[in-house]
Amino acid sequence: MFLKKSSAFCLLAFFILLSAGVPPAHAQNVAESDTTDKVIRVVRFVGNDHVKHNTLETLVRTHTNREFLGIPRFTPWYFIYKLTGKFGEPPTLLDRQTVATDVERIRRYYETIGYLEAEVDTNIVEFKEDKIEVSFLIEEGPRSHIETIAYSGMPQMETERELTDFYRRSALTREQINDTTYRVDRPYIENELSIERNRIITFLKNKGHAAVGRDSILAQVRRSGQDSTQLDILFTVDPGKKYTFGDLYISLAGPDEEINYQQQDTVSGEPYTLGLAKIYLQKEESAQTKFSLLTDQILFKPGETFNNSLYIRSINEFQNLGMMNIRQFGLSEDGSQPDYSGDVIPTMFSLQTLPKHSVNFNIFGMRRYGFGSGAGVTYNNNNLFGKAENLQLGVNGSFEYVSSETLRDIAPDSSQRSFESRFFRSFETRLEYSLPRLNFPFASLDDQPSFTNARTRYTLSFSRSNQLLFDINSDTRFNLRYEVNHNNRFSSFLDLLELDLLDTDPSPQFRQSLEDEFGEDSFELQRILEDFRPQVSSILRYTFRSQRTDIIQRNYGYFSEYSIAVGGNIPFLIDRYIVTPNTIEGTLPSPVSVSSNSLAYSRFVKGTADYRRYIPISNDAVFAYRAFGGFALPYGENTSIPLNQRFYAGGSNDIRGWDIYSLGPGGIPLDDVTINGGQIKLLAQTETRQSLIKNFLSANWIGAWFTDAGNIWYGPRTQVSGGAGTDPATIEERRNILKQGKFFFDEFYKQIAVGSGLGLRLDWEYVVVRFDFAFRIHDLQQGWFNNKKLYFSFGIGHSF
Repeated sequence: MFLKKSSAFCLLAFFILLSAGVPPAHAQNVAESDTTDKVIRVVRFVGNDHVKHNTLETLVRTHTNREFLGIPRFTPWYFIYKLTGKFGEPPTLLDRQTVATDVERIRRYYETIGYLEAEVDTNIVEFKEDKIEVSFLIEEGPRSHIETIAYSGMPQMETERELTDFYRRSALTREQINDTTYRVDRPYIENELSIERNRIITFLKNKGHAAVGRDSILAQVRRSGQDSTQLDILFTVDPGKKYTFGDLYISLAGPDEEINYQQQDTVSGEPYTLGLAKIYLQKEESAQTKFSLLTDQILFKPGETFNNSLYIRSINEFQNLGMMNIRQFGLSEDGSQPDYSGDVIPTMFSLQTLPKHSVNFNIFGMRRYGFGSGAGVTYNNNNLFGKAENLQLGVNGSFEYVSSETLRDIAPDSSQRSFESRFFRSFETRLEYSLPRLNFPFASLDDQPSFTNARTRYTLSFSRSNQLLFDINSDTRFNLRYEVNHNNRFSSFLDLLELDLLDTDPSPQFRQSLEDEFGEDSFELQRILEDFRPQVSSILRYTFRSQRTDIIQRNYGYFSEYSIAVGGNIPFLIDRYIVTPNTIEGTLPSPVSVSSNSLAYSRFVKGTADYRRYIPISNDAVFAYRAFGGFALPYGENTSIPLNQRFYAGGSNDIRGWDIYSLGPGGIPLDDVTINGGQIKLLAQTETRQSLIKNFLSANWIGAWFTDAGNIWYGPRTQVSGGAGTDPATIEERRNILKQGKFFFDEFYKQIAVGSGLGLRLDWEYVVVRFDFAFRIHDLQQGWFNNKKLYFSFGIGHSF
């Protein structure tokens, strides 16, 4: 969609005007009694040599009006209010009580990071009529350091080494002075002492001391010798009694509100309990769940020493089944407060299953080359055989009407031919069966502490669709995947077996253009059509993911994902050792001889690295960047990789300003591309997001300025050869075109496409709707800043 050149500037004005009607929260919370009529235009911090301004700004409540992108005194919302007297943001007035409270906040913050003698004062200056500058004057003083740390009162463990290892694993301890005292020699930070106290509590709770709490651990601070900045820390511990797990009570209700347990069972002895302890089970028939599913999720044994981590992890195991809710849990038989007067602690879990069957319908509109619509239905069974097995069956279909004029604009070599309007159709059905545990051959890892929330998935899908240049007659795929979380940040995915049977055809227009260009019997035509032959592929892939961010908001932290895959080896082994022993044909016959087609395959390795960072630059703005690199290399007798394993560029989540599949490889114009997709991809994206309006129409309105750069290229083994009878000049011309799409270290940077523009995001916390308007800063055919068109894209969620 093309808009006028001035649209970007109108868009910025649109953001500002939209935000004019909503004042910020802090402007509404000014206390009336201490409020003056002076407008705060500047807030300064002086003397904070060791603390950043941004950190102090987040502490204090004395603010100016909202600044755009953190630019000092650039407060467009306040200026609009001054002009209109109604819309925009009312002035932020000086409140002396708030300033006084801020002084104490700053002083207290300095105390927590070791500046125990810090002093804070203020200077309020009216530099223009009714315009105030508030300065916080800080004298930091010397910083205190912790010289030693010692522990007193820790209970005796089964082995002395347990305590020694516990002390050494502390982030504070360094050289050991005696059995319980360690040298620290690092700045005093109050939060680190809190973390150490929590670490002691966790350690003791996992060793049976269930009643230990914050009041049980005291940190005594003593100045060391004559140097008042050197501190000694002594943790005094009162661990209390040591407990064992008592009887365990698990009840499971059906999905109905009225509860009546009809089935009971009691389990005791190995491998479920120790000693006389028992597990009491009860459930409703309507739960349709086996008792063994409940006992399988328990990671501790009644009768053994209390371990709080195993107790918490058992709760998580129930939650992650995905087919039940936890109504109540606790360290008592009925869920009341724990009774620590005895030596054993009973535990209880009260659970309720979700409805077993569910059906979802969806209808949607779409806009790609033309306008279209689609619909889908999904059936879900979340407890197929009574042990939380999930079965999901979905069917989706869509169509898109594309006019003859549009086809003429986008089809290659369209000047000499006529086009009729077409319907692009797609259809997909998908069957997924998953279990909340690892199956063969990794079942033994299921109980490992670093393999949590495990899941095994079996997926079978079939799809077919019309594309612009080719049709997918059928794409049948089977996948066996294992998923585990190692902790809150790290997770692994192993696709042990992914088989794909792909049958494609070039569209009639695309085939006709190829025949017009290369000739009906040319070698080049046959080579291009190779991409559309029926293919079979197999993939073994490992993916590692690390993330510490809000996956929807993406306003802090990072997200990274790395994968490595090898493909084509199963068809190769069948070809080499079964179908044609000692001979490599490069194809396999159609399974069970359903057709005369041969299935081509290729062997390849493929790796990707994707890193994204989200940096808050003010309370309302985030700077985000992304770097992506991908490389796929065929090996053996193969010179290409399967069509669905290649890289593509363009689209709303990629390089904005280009439609999906419409950029690259290299500098080849779209009309001259005869080998689709690339084997190398580089991508870099930046985006600055500024909150414009909060809670308007139940959404936060966010403006964005983005820049995307990148491309795809052919790999080193991509080749063009001339067939018999082909004009040498024609072959040379084709080789030159192909050369434009290949990756060369001394040329690739000239083929980096760059798009940039403005966007608007509507953030409803659970979903983000995105509108982007991009210019092609570097159009590979028209050069730098020569393309004046504005391109629109729409997406769900942030682009990265």
